[in-house]
Amino acid sequence: MSQRRVAITGLGLVSPYSGDLADFFTRLCAGESAIRHLSTDDRPRPLSLPFVDCPGFDAGAALGKPLASMMDRFAQLGMAAAFAAWDDAGLPRVADGESRDDWGVSWGTALGGTQAYENGYRDLWLNGRDRLSPLTVLLGMNNAANAHISIQLALGGVSMSHTVACASSAIAIGEAFRRVRSGEAPVMLTGGSDVPQAYGVARAWEALRVMAPGDADTSAAACRPFAADRRGLVLGEGGAALVLEDWERAVARGARIHGEIVGYGTSCDHSHLVRPEAAGQIRALGAALGDAGLDAADVDYVNAHGTATAEGDPVEVASLRAVFGARAAGLAVSATKSMHGHQLGAAGAIEAIATVLALREQAVPPTANLGPDTLDPACAGVDHVFAARRGVPLRAALSNSFAFGGSNAVLAFRAVPQ
Repeated sequence: MSQRRVAITGLGLVSPYSGDLADFFTRLCAGESAIRHLSTDDRPRPLSLPFVDCPGFDAGAALGKPLASMMDRFAQLGMAAAFAAWDDAGLPRVADGESRDDWGVSWGTALGGTQAYENGYRDLWLNGRDRLSPLTVLLGMNNAANAHISIQLALGGVSMSHTVACASSAIAIGEAFRRVRSGEAPVMLTGGSDVPQAYGVARAWEALRVMAPGDADTSAAACRPFAADRRGLVLGEGGAALVLEDWERAVARGARIHGEIVGYGTSCDHSHLVRPEAAGQIRALGAALGDAGLDAADVDYVNAHGTATAEGDPVEVASLRAVFGARAAGLAVSATKSMHGHQLGAAGAIEAIATVLALREQAVPPTANLGPDTLDPACAGVDHVFAARRGVPLRAALSNSFAFGGSNAVLAFRAVPQ
């Protein structure tokens, strides 16, 4: 079976800035942090930590109250992002006579509807209720987002959910790409959504001791990837979606093409649940380049996984140095999590969109809270982007997602003349 080119014809976001793509990328290039201080009075004790939420998102307004009421927040964010990407692609929400029986959905989430289950546990154990809402399972199931997307857009092909920790949506995008490239599906809607602000989830992540500290005055700068004084990641909520389409089909209907997805590589470290290993990341990076038919010299930018953890950042840079060799010193690298936080299963999709926009706009967003004087020497050896670069020639770029469990995913994109 011949391989087809895959166009990216739709992009959709629910981000801490706004749902507007131009605004999202402008704020990233400005180095604007969306991290704020979250404080709650939840039992058994208050929660206080840096966090990223989407304060402007109104599920009822975005989806209509009847549909929104059938979803946990992670599915609401996902559905809203999916609608935005679909509209951006110029595709009608209601099938207009063309069969969509082979159009599909590939979605990523690390947590699924944890808020729905936590609400149920509260009702049972704290509020003394004997019965739960009959919607609890439907709200909480991990495939709720892709199920609703398939139903609302009448997509009759595959409807998959991927739960691979922080690599969930990157893997979802990669698997969607493979289906379009192989000719199995002419159109795939893909991406991810997560909401890690349930009290129990936040406490669990806090117990891992990988969370950056911060108060109301310091939270904006809490996430400092590659910096010598980095102290951990910052969790966030969000949703992001991409429409992947057979290139010839997209051109024939006159669609705007944001960029081209050209490669996908995966691997497993197979060594430790939480400690990353360079050998596994190197395999994923090499696989993505090979799949894309790219040489190291063809890649101008890498959107790093860059979570600002003590062990993760140096390993990622070491992996890039190993794969890119002499080219690494001139390879632009930035970690946009420093501004939009870590959306767990949605992070790969959000960063994929940032990468596609970087290629489209020929501009590289920075790693916020990082400068040449604060760079950890263990993270040196690549061209860290301390301030946005505009008007730079970008031909191809990679987006890295490296997860607990040792799962690694790398997506490769190519710029398309606009």
